Amino acid sequence: MKVLFINVCLLITVYAAAQDSTMQILKSEAVRPIPRSAPDTIHRNWIKGGLFNLNIAQGSLKDWAAGGDNFTVTLNLYVNGHAFYKKGKISWDNNIDINLGYLNTTTLGTRKNDDRFDMLSKYGYALNKNVSLSALFNFRTQFFNGFSYPNDSTRVLTSSGLSPAYILLSPGFDFHPVKNLSIFISPFTSRWIIVGSPTLSKEGAYGVDSGKYASDEIGAFGTISYHTNLGKLVTYNTRLDLFSNYEHNAQDVDVYMTNLFAARLGKVITATWSVDMIYDDDVRIFGPNHDSPHLQLRSLVGLGVLFKLGM
Repeated sequence: MKVLFINVCLLITVYAAAQDSTMQILKSEAVRPIPRSAPDTIHRNWIKGGLFNLNIAQGSLKDWAAGGDNFTVTLNLYVNGHAFYKKGKISWDNNIDINLGYLNTTTLGTRKNDDRFDMLSKYGYALNKNVSLSALFNFRTQFFNGFSYPNDSTRVLTSSGLSPAYILLSPGFDFHPVKNLSIFISPFTSRWIIVGSPTLSKEGAYGVDSGKYASDEIGAFGTISYHTNLGKLVTYNTRLDLFSNYEHNAQDVDVYMTNLFAARLGKVITATWSVDMIYDDDVRIFGPNHDSPHLQLRSLVGLGVLFKLGM
């Protein structure tokens, strides 16, 4: 009887240990993260999302000896939408950026300080791990009228919806040497420049012949895009486009570059700094006689709310 009792106790101990081991395995399986990189349904082939960022700043003065506008307000909006497809050797990247910005002061009234619509689509077939044969489509324009202000009482129309607009179709090779870096190169690219405004068309703005509403160019094109995290709270996104027109001053390369730094200060509160640079040899509105090209620079700093949009 004593031996039987000992055997029963040993059996209970072994069974309890087995149960405890089983429970530990079940617990570890329950909290184990599910890998997102291995799609288990067709819907996982698509990665969709976006960003919504709104920055607002307001200031007011009353009996301020140093002077200044009695009331100022600035509003800047940035919206992004993206959809990335990947299945086997096929990839398809789509991205839309919308920027709108306005400022209002008691002396200057309302003026635009940012306005951009940029859509990019790139379809690729992987040749190996780091290189794809790709075709790229890009459409870039703005929504509203833009003006330059030679003085406080004069304004001159410089842009409007579809004036200018740039359409680019480019077959080439897409290189991915490291994570989050894309280098696209095309030796043969078609670019169309549209000036839909009769006023700007008459002036021959943006390299389009006077009286015409569009021109086409053939040249070489390259674009570099990169995004990274600068620490735990700061992200950086950049894109650099280069285009050389084979038919006219091929040595004068057109440059379009965007940079966006975003620092998260809370769950939705974010500080942003965007820096855009453009150089286009056909945009000759600078200098004493307003007939010279020049590097265009725009810098905007804002504090506002930022939401990630999941789809």
